[in-house]
Parts: sequence; C-alpha cells; structure tokens
Amino acid sequence: MAITDIKEYAHLTPEDVEQLARELDDIRTDVEESRGERDARYIRRAIQLQRGLAAGGRVALFASHRRIPRVLGTGMLAAAKIIENMELGHNITHGQWDWMNDPEIHSTEWEWDTTSPTEHWKKSHNFIHHKYTNVVGLDDDIGYGIMRLTRDQRWEKWMIFNPVINLTLGTLFEWGVALHGVETTKYRKGDKSLAEVRKDLRIIGRKVGKQVGKDYVVFPALAGRNWKSTLKANAVANLIRNYWSYAVIFCGHFPDGAEKFTRDEFETETHAEWYLRQMLGSANFHAGPVMAFMSGNLCYQIEHHLFPDLPSNRYAEISERVRALCDKYDLPYTTGSLARQYSQSFWTIAKLALPDKLLKATSDDAPETNSELKFRIREGVCESFGVDPETGKRRGLRTALRELQTAGVATA
Repeated sequence: MAITDIKEYAHLTPEDVEQLARELDDIRTDVEESRGERDARYIRRAIQLQRGLAAGGRVALFASHRRIPRVLGTGMLAAAKIIENMELGHNITHGQWDWMNDPEIHSTEWEWDTTSPTEHWKKSHNFIHHKYTNVVGLDDDIGYGIMRLTRDQRWEKWMIFNPVINLTLGTLFEWGVALHGVETTKYRKGDKSLAEVRKDLRIIGRKVGKQVGKDYVVFPALAGRNWKSTLKANAVANLIRNYWSYAVIFCGHFPDGAEKFTRDEFETETHAEWYLRQMLGSANFHAGPVMAFMSGNLCYQIEHHLFPDLPSNRYAEISERVRALCDKYDLPYTTGSLARQYSQSFWTIAKLALPDKLLKATSDDAPETNSELKFRIREGVCESFGVDPETGKRRGLRTALRELQTAGVATA
C-alpha cells in the first residue's frame, strides 16, 4: 500500500520535519525578497523569443510547398508551442510572475495555447494536483483516471491496455489534458452531476473551437495554395509539443522514488509534512540550460512542487539548497537522466497492466508503491536510525533504502 505515516517512512522525528520546514521557508523568503529586474527581464525575453519563433514559423510555412521552409517552419512553430505551454502558460498561470503587477503576465489574464481552458487547468492542476500530490484517491493525476500507476489501484481487466493507453495519451496529450478537466472519475463515483459535466464540455468546446480554427483553418487558409502542407505542418508541430510535454510531466511524477500516499496520511498532515510529501512525491531529471528552459524548468519538479509560485528561472539555484537539505536529513533526492526517468515510468505502466499475482514485489516494497511497512517486514535489515553518535550525521531514509537494496529487495 502507499505511505500512511510519512515521518516513519522518512525516518525523521517530528522535530526533524518541523526544522526541515523552517529551512524550506527560509528558502522561500530569500527568493521572494530577491525577486527583481533580473527575473522580470527573463520572463519578458522568454515571451519575446516565443512570439518571434511563432511568427517566424508561420511566415516560413507560407512557402511550405518547399522542403526547407516546411521543416524550418514546423520546427520553429513546435518550439514556440513548447515554450508557450511549458515555460509561459504553465508557470504564469501558477502565479509565478504576479508579483510584477503586469496585467499581460498575470495568472488571472493568461490564456495558453492549448485545448485545455485555463480555468479548468487551474482547478485540476494548480489546486487539486498540487494540494493532493500523489494522494491515492484524491490526486487524479495518478493515472488520469485511465491508467494504473500504483498497486493501490485495484487491477481490472481493461488495465491490460495500460501501455497502449499511455502512448495514445502521449500522442493526444493536449486533448487528454482538456478532458481531464471534466473530472470523469468524480462523475463515475456520483460526485459530479451530468449537468456539471455538460457545462465543462461546453467550456472545453469553446476553447477547442479557437485552437482548431487557428491551427487548422485560419493559418492554412492564409497560406493559399500551400494550405494542405501548412495544415500538416501545424499538426506535426502540435504532435511534437504533445510528446515533449507528456515526457516532461511523466518524468517528474512517475519514476521510481516518486512516492504515493494514503488519505490517512493527508488527513492528519501538517504544513511541514506537506513539504516533505512534495519532496518524496516528485522527481527531477538532468538538464542543461536549454533543456531546462524548454521543459519550463520542470526538470526541477521537486523544487516546483515545493514552491509552485516562485519564478521558474530560480529553480536551478533553489535546487542546490534543496539538495543540501536532502543530504543533511539523509533524504533521497530523486533524479536521473531523461531517458532513465522515462524508462522507469514506462516500465511501471507496462508491468501494472498485469494483476499483482503475476508481479514479483509486494505492494509495500515495489519500486512504484512503497510504504513504511517495507521496513517493518524486513526486521534486522534497518535497525538503527536517528543521529549517529559517532559521526553526528542522521541515518535516515536514504540509508534505509540503501540497506534494503543491499539486502536484496524485490524490484518488479
């Protein structure tokens, strides 16, 4: 099962958790007090770059009957859509730049370039996902209602199609995000009426109409005789953006080490424990400056979940301090290459297509579904935790996991 007692799982005392929270609060305060012209210049330049790429791509596609302009235009348009969705739309609607009091760059005004209405996204993502991060039964982002991503979800026959559903979602990611706002899981449980679903579908329909009209009617029509190649180029640009967004999101939420939690843990949670849940429930991936920018700095997913409303361009420096805290409290800092993080996510999706009886590990110590019980059922493996009297260093979760691995825990 998922984690029920986060302090026990993390091998931290209540005092440790509270002190960790105070140090994270200090990071927030330092960044908030140092926000200024450098940060404002960053986001304004990002907007200028995105708009330049979009305009350049559209112009190039006017000559899309020729191969070089078609490839160049498609690439520029895809890059513009990625930047708009990841670095601009996602982060601006989180309120990361509201402190500037610029009406053009404000969470209440920005409408992003995707089929998901901003008002739905703010509810399903900013509120539900970031408040209930990885709480099974409360965070619909665990499988999005269409996939099995933890053994806490009871296996059903249709889940055999997990890998197919996964790849389909990647292909149609913007459409999946849009439909996610309908909250079909709530409707199936009877917590949402058909009238409410219809209202949401009307809102989505209006946004879809604008997006489809822009990409598949207006701009192809403006290209004249090149309308067909321009339409195809727009579709390819959207497809590239979908796959990239999907990969970044999955690498930040579903690799091994991105833990899941029970409602019991959430219902007694303090603000300090919320911090700890974000640290243990998220994952990063390695990225240089360009890849970080193109991912909306969500290669720093741990930092984003800790501080979703702080400017994304500060996550790199924040990550150094968060990593230092993980070292201090002997907590794992889950990160790896993009390929590694995605392959772990894909493997989880593939193996959970099968019923638990065909899997090797148990529901308490599987790579994707850990709980504090994994330490209880392996008596004698991890006995001494707390501050080491000889070194003065904590022996916490990272040491516990390492000793379990040494002891030969099942991994499938």
